[in-house]
Amino acid sequence: MNYTLNNFLHNLLLSSASDNDNGEVISVITTDPEEEIPAAELPAELPILAVRNTVLFPGVVLPITVSRKKSVRLVRKAYKGDKTIGVVAQKNTNADDPSPEDLFSVGTVARILKMLVLPDGNTTIIIQGHSRFKIEEITQEDPYLTARVSYCQETNLNKKDKEVKALVQSLKDAAAKILKLNPEIPQEAQVALDNIDSPAFLTHFLSSNLNVEVAQKQQLLEVNDGTERGTQLLQLMLREVQLLELKQEIHTKVHTDIDQQQRDYFLRQQIKVLQDELGQEGPDKEIENFRDRAVKKKWPEAVAKHFKKEIDKLARLNPQAAEYPVAVNYIEFLLDLPWKEYTKDNFNLKRTKKILDTDHYGLEKVKERILEYLAVLKLKNDMKAPILCLYGPPGVGKTSLGRSIAASLGRKYVRMSLGGVRDEAEIRGHRRTYVGAMPGKIISQIKKVGSGNPVIILDEIDKLASDFRGDPSSALLEVLDPEQNHTFMDNYLDVEYDLSKVLFIATANSLDTIQPALRDRMEIIELTGYTMEEKLEIAKRHLVPKQIKEHGLLEEDVKITKPALQKVIEDYTRESGVRSLERKIGQLVRHIAKLKAMEEEYPHTIKPEDVTKIMGAEIFDKEIYQDIDTAGVVTGLAWTSVGGDILFVESILSKGKGKLTLSGQLGDVMKESAVTALSYLKAHANLLDIDYRIFDQYDLHIHFPEGAVPKDGPSAGIAIFTSIASMFTQRKVRSRLAMTGEITLRGKVLPVGGIKEKILAAKRAGVTDIILCQKNRKDINEIPEQYIKGLNIHYVDKVDDVIKIALLKEKVKHPLDLTVTEDRKMEVE
Repeated sequence: MNYTLNNFLHNLLLSSASDNDNGEVISVITTDPEEEIPAAELPAELPILAVRNTVLFPGVVLPITVSRKKSVRLVRKAYKGDKTIGVVAQKNTNADDPSPEDLFSVGTVARILKMLVLPDGNTTIIIQGHSRFKIEEITQEDPYLTARVSYCQETNLNKKDKEVKALVQSLKDAAAKILKLNPEIPQEAQVALDNIDSPAFLTHFLSSNLNVEVAQKQQLLEVNDGTERGTQLLQLMLREVQLLELKQEIHTKVHTDIDQQQRDYFLRQQIKVLQDELGQEGPDKEIENFRDRAVKKKWPEAVAKHFKKEIDKLARLNPQAAEYPVAVNYIEFLLDLPWKEYTKDNFNLKRTKKILDTDHYGLEKVKERILEYLAVLKLKNDMKAPILCLYGPPGVGKTSLGRSIAASLGRKYVRMSLGGVRDEAEIRGHRRTYVGAMPGKIISQIKKVGSGNPVIILDEIDKLASDFRGDPSSALLEVLDPEQNHTFMDNYLDVEYDLSKVLFIATANSLDTIQPALRDRMEIIELTGYTMEEKLEIAKRHLVPKQIKEHGLLEEDVKITKPALQKVIEDYTRESGVRSLERKIGQLVRHIAKLKAMEEEYPHTIKPEDVTKIMGAEIFDKEIYQDIDTAGVVTGLAWTSVGGDILFVESILSKGKGKLTLSGQLGDVMKESAVTALSYLKAHANLLDIDYRIFDQYDLHIHFPEGAVPKDGPSAGIAIFTSIASMFTQRKVRSRLAMTGEITLRGKVLPVGGIKEKILAAKRAGVTDIILCQKNRKDINEIPEQYIKGLNIHYVDKVDDVIKIALLKEKVKHPLDLTVTEDRKMEVE
């Protein structure tokens, strides 16, 4: 370098490395070595000067302040002699009197260029590094450390080598970036960097000035290969570049944010002035509007106090704060809710009855119960009554009944679909502390309709789910309890709201999935489905006119005859409700609409044969009673989700060891009914003149046709018993007879459900005689007389009565030869 030592004396006196200073070196002075000390002239034993917080590299000039007694003695003696010392960094920087274990093993031979005694008594020396050495053995510890050393051989860097050139250029580029990114480094350092010509000294110079820990510098010093040292140094420098770039990016971003805030503040002040000039509302005006609206609200005193507290809090908030819009939304929600704002009820029950009869054909029992419910409300004017739950299969009109009730009362109508709701917050709302908090569905719908006494349909209440987010069915317990819902607390609203004036009507397809505590709060009204006659009337009165209107036709354009509608119902739909029937009628009307739009000839009256042409082959086959001259075949009655149906039970015997086989995709309950029936028959075989040995010598197989359809339930019990009794006795079963009832091991017949649907299915199939449990008589009394006309119903209490009615004394034409072999006796010798 072109700098002399005297150029650095000023900086030297201001800052220097120290053998007792725990801080970092503020400034390191470097110079290109003018000449190397020959290895032969280097002593085999060196006095060792321990330094902290720095590492001396060959060629580097470094100022060091010496204050420890041992170090002062060493420096003064060396300065008077050949001025050669060994400089080694300390491992333990806290050691004031370092032992050999506290020192690194590799150091640098240094020449003392200058020694200055400062006024405070400390001694400062300027040293220049030369060769590296390794401590082999400590030979002396007092009055200072002395060690026998060996000198490290270093692989020289050939600056003409391409790899070395590339490495040197990369080091200089990285150093230039550091100088550019770090404003604390003086710009003169770039000049010094450009004047370095030696690749070896470049690595020493940069290593000495690199802002890393002493341990990492020591690692660089201990590397013998110059190329490897340069590579490691480049890695450290590139890391330093990344840190400096990140620091500068953060600084720039923070500075930009501050500038943006100042700019936004200035613009907001301008907007405020412009709003005042134009007479537009600002935050203060908005708060005043809220207060004016609150004066007109008829809310409870507790809510008024809560609102005042919230509006005062809003007035103290900075309009630019993140909480401000949240608080505004909450206050607006409080003001928009209808507090003690109700629609006037129209309790004209004759009008209500007329609306229900117009909108829904049939369902007389259901409509009667609804009228009773509304009559009590009219007389008592109190909603503390069980919540109605309309229960039945899909498509029977549960939801539309609720709509008709709302229309008859003159109340607002709200439908809430609960299917798949699994989050408790959907009912109770979120707490306002959450991001994106919202009120629950019930409070939201009440706010939407603007009335405190709407009719709310809780649709599909049986399809509520639950998971880790909570159990919404439990949250509904408070909503649907008349003793509690006058103080309903929504988490978002955070004040009590009166739900006692709301008329809740729930709908469900199944009661099994409804929580027992929730079911206890509701009065179950069952909608069993429609008969054939009712479906015909519904189609004529409602479905056909609706589809004609929706497809852009006129009444005179198309007419569907009653036989055609009956064919659609029987052959193309199989359901309790009328949803599929409406779609099929829409298909017929759509065909006519297409022909009319294409200006083609089309039939104005649709007959049964036209139905087959338009809709194709029949989808469903009706189960018709079949006269079978075979023992073991009995007709049972079954209930399905789409109505009643007849069910055949078939039994057969084969030579074997008394094995029982069941087939037809049966559930556990039906399998148990079969086992019970067989056990009872075995126990009472003598009553039917059956040889008890036959049970052990023949296998019994009971089959239920339509094996793809799952079947379960206890109601086939007496049908199974009659089937196997017929099989074992080979007696014929009475013609056109069907039966349903549960059997016990004592031979009692128990009542079953779905009687109305089963009776209608039997009548459609051509059955004339039906066997029921005596306790099912009450169900028959509730069925209109026209539906059971022509049926002979036999009521029984025991299976013995069933046998007397069902089995004829004559046997089948070709009876099975049920021969019983004699028991084989063991011969005893």
